[in-house]
Amino acid sequence: MNGSQLSGKRVLVVGLARSGNAAASVLVAQGAEVVAFDRDEAIDAGRLLELGVEVHLGREEEKLLQGIDLVVKSPGVPGEAPLVAGARIRGIPVWGEIELGARLLANPILGVTGTNGKTTTSELLGEVFRAADRPVEVAGNVGRPLTALVGSVSPDAWIVCELSSFQLEDVETLRPKIGVLLNLEPDHLDRHGSFDSYAAVKLRIFERQSSEDTAVVPRGFTPVPGTGRRVEFDASDVLPAEPRIPGTHNRENAAAATAAARAAGIADDAIAEALRTFAGVPHRIELVRELRGVRYVNDSKATNVAAALRALASFPGSRLHVIVGGRGKAEPYAPLAAALGSGDRAYLIGEASQEIAAALDSAGVPHVETDDLGSALAAAASNATAGDVVLLSPACASFDQFKDFEARGDAFRRLVEALA
Repeated sequence: MNGSQLSGKRVLVVGLARSGNAAASVLVAQGAEVVAFDRDEAIDAGRLLELGVEVHLGREEEKLLQGIDLVVKSPGVPGEAPLVAGARIRGIPVWGEIELGARLLANPILGVTGTNGKTTTSELLGEVFRAADRPVEVAGNVGRPLTALVGSVSPDAWIVCELSSFQLEDVETLRPKIGVLLNLEPDHLDRHGSFDSYAAVKLRIFERQSSEDTAVVPRGFTPVPGTGRRVEFDASDVLPAEPRIPGTHNRENAAAATAAARAAGIADDAIAEALRTFAGVPHRIELVRELRGVRYVNDSKATNVAAALRALASFPGSRLHVIVGGRGKAEPYAPLAAALGSGDRAYLIGEASQEIAAALDSAGVPHVETDDLGSALAAAASNATAGDVVLLSPACASFDQFKDFEARGDAFRRLVEALA
């Protein structure tokens, strides 16, 4: 079944957050008969009901698969969810929302994946294309579903698509004209089971590339699937201009974006303009405020240890007061503890507090266990002096206490702005 054959098909959409809503809407527009399901009984399905979607909330029931020709699943829905697993047993095709979008859009796709830096690099690439006066849309894991572009994007526009491992799990025909892998470090092991499985999913971005396509990878990275032309990068590359956003990791992101933009035929002067002006995105080493000489930095997007390590390395010479914790991802925290200096201190929140505390104790790092983000910030602010940095870089997911990392970062920003 391809995108043009959806009319008249009965399609079940599983998961009704942003991606699921967009998928259901575009399926209706394609003439499909749409059934939608979400476990959350409180979800607002009013718009979908107005479109004629048959909405079911709460308990997963196998009878929802009766008469279904296709299942489209949101990235947050795991493959072992009963409706998804049941569909595969019955031989019903299962597409991710990204796969649906890829089948319905003829635009060239510049796909960006990696463990960390995906959103920053994707948004930077959007700025590069705009600086070159080239039509572009940025979508995918950045928050704008790929399917939301169907019927609205200019046919000559490039689509820069951030791709998470959850989104790459369920692609079949996706073939980025340019694919970018920024880095590959342990993450989401609670879902993928092992680093090897996680890495294999990430590398699916290259699987269907041909010699007409380009694969942008870190210098010296292991061979990748597909036959795309290989282009390598690292932080030592000579760039058209120095990036405005700080940190060695952001220089790596800039090098990857430069390689990808050149592969798309964009001139160095436009790349340089974007590098000099791009200020970054919220929740990624975002300076919220400086108060009495103390810098307060929101890095809520650091949802794994590798991301937090990048943040810690971004403030050489400063004493750090780091707020860490949340819902763990089955990662070891010893590397995080080892990266903290003798004068640094950690403030622990969330479900993973005890595991992190054990690693900090082993490394001799002083720490304070607190109940919530407000208590952690108050303790950090009371201990910080001029020249110090109070850094929210949790190394964990947010779902134990917050809706998502954005909500956690927004809460931190409000608390910092309220400091006397």
